[in-house]
Amino acid sequence: MSKVGKKSIQIPEGVGVDIEDGKIRVKGKRGEIEIPVLLGVEVRVEDKEIHLEAKGKRKQIRSNWGTLRSLIQNAVRGVADGFQKTLILEGVGFRVAKNGEVLELALGFSHPVKVEARKGIEFEVEKNVIRIKGVDKELVGQVAAEIRALKKPEPYKGKGLRYEGEVVRRKAGKKAAKTSK
Repeated sequence: MSKVGKKSIQIPEGVGVDIEDGKIRVKGKRGEIEIPVLLGVEVRVEDKEIHLEAKGKRKQIRSNWGTLRSLIQNAVRGVADGFQKTLILEGVGFRVAKNGEVLELALGFSHPVKVEARKGIEFEVEKNVIRIKGVDKELVGQVAAEIRALKKPEPYKGKGLRYEGEVVRRKAGKKAAKTSK
């Protein structure tokens, strides 16, 4: 039995939810998200709450129940408040600049790396801090991961792109290895 699927979802002010043709459409001040209804799950909207019910006992149906509840919850939260991921660029000579909807990153390569914003994604840049904002939690996380993959933090000096709050484990260099003998 899904513990996540049992909980009802509160609909905040300014957010509208419509269910039609096997799709749930969530609209808010920040945008709109459409989610397909998964197999074996019934969705009802009653009194500013969304209730989900599993129509069967199979493992896949129970899995869909919890998954769909999480997807709807993230959509409601996204259109109401939005999601944000923060990346920090560390290293001498590493720079980031925003040129329209394009990020231009100087990451120590022979050429600048350009990253275009996808539909529904917005970039904010302050010095060496990149903020990725959007209504779709999955898309925000995916774009942040793709940008971070361009230059992951290395373990000796910590240079590269890292998430805010991420701890980069440092290794001792050659000097420390020589003195231990």
